[in-house]
Amino acid sequence: MQQFLVQGAEVAALEDEFSSAADGRHAVAVASATSGLQLALLSLGIGAGEEVILPSFAPVETAAAVRRAGAVPVFADIDPLTFCLDPEAVAAAITPLTVAILPVHLFGHPAAVDQITDIAARHGLAIIEDATQAQAATLAGRRVGTYGVLSVFAVEEGAVVTTEHPELAGAVKRLRDTAHAEARMADGKASVGRGVLAKLAGAVARQRANCRYLDSALTGVLVPYVEPGAHHVYHRYTVRIPGNGRPDRDAFAMALAARGVQASVSIPTPVHRMPEYRSSSFLPRTEKAAGETLSLPVHPGLTEKELERMATACNTLGGLL
Repeated sequence: MQQFLVQGAEVAALEDEFSSAADGRHAVAVASATSGLQLALLSLGIGAGEEVILPSFAPVETAAAVRRAGAVPVFADIDPLTFCLDPEAVAAAITPLTVAILPVHLFGHPAAVDQITDIAARHGLAIIEDATQAQAATLAGRRVGTYGVLSVFAVEEGAVVTTEHPELAGAVKRLRDTAHAEARMADGKASVGRGVLAKLAGAVARQRANCRYLDSALTGVLVPYVEPGAHHVYHRYTVRIPGNGRPDRDAFAMALAARGVQASVSIPTPVHRMPEYRSSSFLPRTEKAAGETLSLPVHPGLTEKELERMATACNTLGGLL
């Protein structure tokens, strides 16, 4: 019956274990990453008419959380190499209505949160980190999720909000348990999350080993860039396809599928191009990334033979487009 019990012993245990893994920060378990980000914003009093800067090249759920909090998502362009928020673009997007910056550690690569923190401090803005794809990632030896006043991590089918401030953790819990009861986590999901958390280090190590092999073996695509000092955990192994943008990328993916390699387009449409979030923002690097990127499978269960077959297929096709 664990799947029907909410906020029980398993949830409490997950919060304790996650806190230990997050250098002692307070941890609050919630039903989803969207709920976690929404409650993080609300705990800071962010709401109607206030602006939050975030990337358009990101899962739509991040922008949805801003909307659900009543705030206005303002999209800034990305670094063309890391695919994360460009600090200069963030600075240029600040207005008198801006109250927060929401960097996304996309695909497992840390955003430039060290530089973004400096920008936020100069303008008196809060930082909320979307670390849903980057648990165990670091920047200059410091864990992602420790730069923002609040951060949100994914745990299998749910999420955990972390903060070093007990009063904010208390505010998130009160919001979760009262006005936003749909954000409460079921014990069954917490139990699964605990199991994944216990195996995280080994899974990340195996996945990174797969990525290192592809880094050295691939010649037909542009492999992921890693910023000096960054520890990339490769939630997605996202490459660029040389050629003429989206048509060649899509043709490449179809040709890989015909050879038994199931690649995916992680972000087919930037959020600012979706009808419900459409804006006049000029984000050329975002548009280019959306048309050129493809995520290759690198999960820990891949065999050496499967990796070799994938590399051979990519390298062969790379010379045909």
